[in-house]
Amino acid sequence: MKYFFSFLSLLALAANGRSQDVPGPVDQEPHHHVVLKNDSVIVLHVNLPAGESTLYHTHFHDRAAVDLAHNTISQQKPGKAEGPPASSKPGDVLAFTLDGPYTHRVKNAGKGVMDLIDVEFLVRPKQPAGPVAATVVAENPSARIYRWVLAPGAVSAMHSHERPYLIVAATPMKLRMTAPDGRSLSEEVKPGDFHWIDAKVTHSLANEGHEEGVIVEFELK
Repeated sequence: MKYFFSFLSLLALAANGRSQDVPGPVDQEPHHHVVLKNDSVIVLHVNLPAGESTLYHTHFHDRAAVDLAHNTISQQKPGKAEGPPASSKPGDVLAFTLDGPYTHRVKNAGKGVMDLIDVEFLVRPKQPAGPVAATVVAENPSARIYRWVLAPGAVSAMHSHERPYLIVAATPMKLRMTAPDGRSLSEEVKPGDFHWIDAKVTHSLANEGHEEGVIVEFELK
């Protein structure tokens, strides 16, 4: 009878979610919300209230992240002491290279909600890297990251993406994208808005708002 009830407990655990002590894949961690998944990337919008921690979770692929808020976080690996807190601001980016599974949990050591976009690159390219579109602010074997900090009225250089890419608004702004033939599209964007483009694109980016804006592009190599 004892074994039977243990078995029922396991079934209940499977139904209600995994234990906090058993790491699962990052896309199953409750604070990591999948907003896009295709053959190339998983895009996760991560929100974590002040003072709270994620569950232990495992990353399996090269990844990169952009902050959408003033974040202060600490990290902890299983069986290790919690690391020191580190702070970042909207538009800050990091790229990570993974040559095997990486398991950790993250604590929000700040006073506000932690808010960021995390991009997992599912396949490393086998072909040579494509041409660089602009100044690279971070990269790993899977992708390059470009960041455009645009003052009100500023326009980026015209640039081309030869490979698929993800464009993310790190701050609110009125963004205008213009093609070489003059065709353009203007849109009010807010932090975390994104678009996946799986086609060759040449464009410039302009800030038609009244405050500085930050746009980040994650381009596959």
